[in-house]
Amino acid sequence: MAPLVFQGSENFRLRLILATLAGKPIRIENIRSNALDPGLKDYHVSFLRLLEAVTNGSKMEISYTGTTVIYTPGIIIGGSHSHKCPNSKPVGYFVEPLLYLAPFSKKKFSIVFKGITASHNDAGIEAIKWGMMPIMEKFGVRECALHTLKRGSPPNGGGEVHLIVDTLLAQPITIHELERPKIMAIKGVSYSTRVSPSMVNRTIDGARKVLRNIGCEVDITADVWRGENSGNSPGWGITLVSQGQRGWCTFSEVIGDAGEVPEEIGMKAAYSLLEEISNSAVLGRPQLPLAIVFMVIGKEDIGRLRISRAQIDERFIQLLRDIKTVFGIEAFLKDVDDPDSDDFIVTIKGVGFTNTSKKIA
Repeated sequence: MAPLVFQGSENFRLRLILATLAGKPIRIENIRSNALDPGLKDYHVSFLRLLEAVTNGSKMEISYTGTTVIYTPGIIIGGSHSHKCPNSKPVGYFVEPLLYLAPFSKKKFSIVFKGITASHNDAGIEAIKWGMMPIMEKFGVRECALHTLKRGSPPNGGGEVHLIVDTLLAQPITIHELERPKIMAIKGVSYSTRVSPSMVNRTIDGARKVLRNIGCEVDITADVWRGENSGNSPGWGITLVSQGQRGWCTFSEVIGDAGEVPEEIGMKAAYSLLEEISNSAVLGRPQLPLAIVFMVIGKEDIGRLRISRAQIDERFIQLLRDIKTVFGIEAFLKDVDDPDSDDFIVTIKGVGFTNTSKKIA
């Protein structure tokens, strides 16, 4: 089979994940070809190694310059592993894509990741635990957990987290979510490593100041880490999650940098959450790719999900293009029957994916 061809390093992880689920070889060209140091970065290579560890029979060819990768997927086997993440990316960069694969594995996933546990650009521990895993639950993945063994702030990390996914599915459940869920509560955690505990309390105060008048329960806990489990660098941050009816959620997270005021970080996270809620329909933008991919690999039935106009951006369009390239499936967008709303219903017919790894088991 001739490999499917993609250009550039955008959606690098997701393209490899889609190829693995579809069992189709892909070729990614022009990876950072115009950069001063072209080709794969250390975190790209680390992710390829991780993918090789959790699959059996995968083949990877990297060009001499590192600007082209040819990937032929094997079967997903999972199992117990330990992965050292480079300090250029947090553990969330590596954990998040495995959520797409873990339920369709031959063995249960049990992987310990070591490295940085928070960053500005990639999902943190609580974002995955409270923001991504509830979405997986909607598709039938009920036994999954992410345990924080050690926190590790940037730049030197030293954190450790344990991903466990015990649910093995043949295929995801088909969903029909056509209404915006009402926000029932907001929960969150403010954490710190190797700094004064007062930073955590001040961050919580800043967030509460913004959220006190929104008319639902707000519960933000303090999580102060000291000693050898607090990593190699001082740091602090906050993650907030809105919990809607029927278990849908949105989240925001902010980490503090040296010299920043804790109260302002708390307020920034709260305003960011409120903005995410107003710009979302059923779920937030970071969770959308996970839901869409699970809808695509569902049984041959029509799944429907309500999204907002604000969520249809470049990244969303690129996601749909990549899905069409790999699976040959198109998503249909239709206006909702409500003159006061500019939301859309995304309709996707599943490909009838079957977990061949589980079948072999």
